[in-house]
Amino acid sequence: MSFVNVDLLALARDATYFTTLSATNITSPAISLLSYSPEFQTVLGENATARKIADLPWEAFHEAGIYNKKDNSLYVTSNYQSLDDNINITIVSLDDYSITSTQFPDLWEANGGTSYYPPGADQTQTPPQQVYCDEGDFEHYSQLVAVDPNANTSTVLLTSFMGRNFSSVNDVRQHPVTGDLWFTDADYGYFQDFRIQPSQPKQVYRFEPSTGVVQVVADGFVEPNGLEFSPDLKTLYVTDTGAQKFTFNGTGPATIYAFDIQCDRTLANRRTFAFSDTGFPDGIHCDTEGNVWASAGDGVHIWNPEGILLGKIFVGETSNNFAFAPGKVFVFSNSRLWVVENVKAVGREVCKDFGVGCEK
Repeated sequence: MSFVNVDLLALARDATYFTTLSATNITSPAISLLSYSPEFQTVLGENATARKIADLPWEAFHEAGIYNKKDNSLYVTSNYQSLDDNINITIVSLDDYSITSTQFPDLWEANGGTSYYPPGADQTQTPPQQVYCDEGDFEHYSQLVAVDPNANTSTVLLTSFMGRNFSSVNDVRQHPVTGDLWFTDADYGYFQDFRIQPSQPKQVYRFEPSTGVVQVVADGFVEPNGLEFSPDLKTLYVTDTGAQKFTFNGTGPATIYAFDIQCDRTLANRRTFAFSDTGFPDGIHCDTEGNVWASAGDGVHIWNPEGILLGKIFVGETSNNFAFAPGKVFVFSNSRLWVVENVKAVGREVCKDFGVGCEK
């Protein structure tokens, strides 16, 4: 597969430019690598290739994408279907790309997640647990739940802000130095009709699993969604997907904001980092060079640290999240799973999660 170069000057002068490209003028989802800058090929690697590896009759590939070393698999949350069945966890084997499904106790409507070192865990080893954002339902609180996927056990970590019910906790990251869990709270359980009407502002939180301290670190969002640390831990990126509520409204935010992280615990200097031209930026990750990757309305968009769009992993439909693996990127677009292979970029958490790519 070769890269498809986007002529920015032609695009600037002709709003219908993408209809002239065979890669983007498609009638059904297909994957291609769109280069908006010569840097994109350097970031992805000259030998990168892309293909579809699964196309299922249900939306198995939605959020999370957490690696478990023992079974060499990615754990991906499926999309909500109905209250008759909790959201499934889709297990994708990285040995042969076979797919199975499971559910964990006390985890009702799982969404975003992260690998997790509980307090006191040996951080010279890969993370032993996973933390999921449980959006909750009409009977269960929205909460953070730690899971040991190998023992099939769960521990509820946090169910409220000082007794106040969260709306639908959405995505979470563990700070690699402090061990704190940073997470977002949005309204998507309410919009999908499995949560009560929200009673909390839309905010970003920091939670200390070892002490129980929970703190609001940012507000002023319409719908805070994905979040990610820069590799130097000086910046937090937060996506606002407020363009999508009950329906999509293109006048709402589809924006990534950047904040300075102060003393590993608070935020300052909020600023606009990037805006997605298609759909909205949902799941977000950084690579080790500080480039920012986010799933959006037509695939995965990649910006450099200055917020310049370098390129897209284009699939022609909404991608809600993706996951790095050594030499690979897995793209989730609900019923379909895609992989980009021979990738040069290294995800920020690949060293921690896989125990490889740790060379400085």
